[in-house]
Amino acid sequence: MPSVLYSAMQNNRDDRPMVSDIATPTPKDMPLGARELVAMMAALMALNALAIDAILPAFPAVGEAFGITDPNRRQYVISSYLMGMGLGSLFYGPIGDRFGRKPVLILSTVFYVMFGAACAFAPDFDTFLALRFAQGFAAAAMGVLVVSVIRDIFSGDQMARFMSIIFLVFMAVPVLAPTIGQLILYFAEWRWIFLLLSVMGAAVGTWVWLRLPETLKPEHVILIRIDVIASTWSKVIFNRTGLGHVAAGGLVMGAMFGFLNSSQQVFADVFGAADVFPYAFAAVAGSMAVSSFFNSQIVERFGARRVSQTALLAFIVLSLVQIGAAYLPHEPMGLFLVIVALNMAMVGFIGANFGSIAMEPFGAMAGAASSFQMALRTVLGAGIGAFIGQAFDGTTVPMAIGFFACGVAALLIIAWAEQGKLFRRPGTCPKSPY
Repeated sequence: MPSVLYSAMQNNRDDRPMVSDIATPTPKDMPLGARELVAMMAALMALNALAIDAILPAFPAVGEAFGITDPNRRQYVISSYLMGMGLGSLFYGPIGDRFGRKPVLILSTVFYVMFGAACAFAPDFDTFLALRFAQGFAAAAMGVLVVSVIRDIFSGDQMARFMSIIFLVFMAVPVLAPTIGQLILYFAEWRWIFLLLSVMGAAVGTWVWLRLPETLKPEHVILIRIDVIASTWSKVIFNRTGLGHVAAGGLVMGAMFGFLNSSQQVFADVFGAADVFPYAFAAVAGSMAVSSFFNSQIVERFGARRVSQTALLAFIVLSLVQIGAAYLPHEPMGLFLVIVALNMAMVGFIGANFGSIAMEPFGAMAGAASSFQMALRTVLGAGIGAFIGQAFDGTTVPMAIGFFACGVAALLIIAWAEQGKLFRRPGTCPKSPY
């Protein structure tokens, strides 16, 4: 679904573990080690990926069940969840900063389970979309507070690397989710996908309840007051580096959501290959997992800025190639798949690093800052993704143009955020005038 160019202050403290090796133990007062922490945070994030991706192969079945004749309207199954997740992000940061990460995570998984089960019994499409929105709203905590938990413990490029490792584990889910959804459709109707989501949500929530300690330090507790929240959000909004990287990340996310919304239609309607969709989607998601792994290996060496900005330039170039391919008389499916996979690999280098850079200045207000940033990024991305998806006209042209436009706009915003000086290392970045 990440500023970590914090100076390395406190990196050598006993309560601030290093992550040059993922086997490095977590602080002594934590009952779980680094590997279990990675797995748990990835599992929380994976609940979102499952709720989004597992339903993709069932689009035709959902449309048939609710009498939806416009194929593009089925995309709202994804957009409604993403909008709920984006708006819900505003809610959980302040709550998590006041009452702690653990209780809010547990409560959110309870509502995720309840609304997921309710989706399975929705009587009509409008009710179904409302329940999807509610499920996304509940699941927003899993994105906001995972970042907050990691920011409570790590900082700097180490945070970016740790987030990349979590993202790598988490990315196994989008690779498998459509196949899981397709397997369920072989033996049962689409409603069972949501019952499975509820079971998985209950399992992860129980794991958090039993094993995760509270990571919010007492001195970082922020009371829930409108003036305090407004002050925090004001600091986030008027921080040039943070706002620029959030907006740029939302644009890149919008391109990814544009693919997500129309991917099933592209393979079914453009290429006449609905049966291969789960495997093609797995290849695209797999490319993001591979790039996330390489990002985790190189980000501390080269810096989050250099890695993400280079990837953004490559994203733009690949988008131009994708536009050319989209205008071919008979676009080969293999060529489309390769270009999109490469572009999504660039997203793997961009997303976690942009998010980490955006979070750099807000260690003492990680929950509220992460909350606001995720809301802005997700709502912006969901809106752009819905626009790209709804532009689907039986060709891949709208998607390709959408990718290019998002990439160029993101680059312009990053140039503004960095005051025109790109590819800087930590310690050499200009201070924001805001």
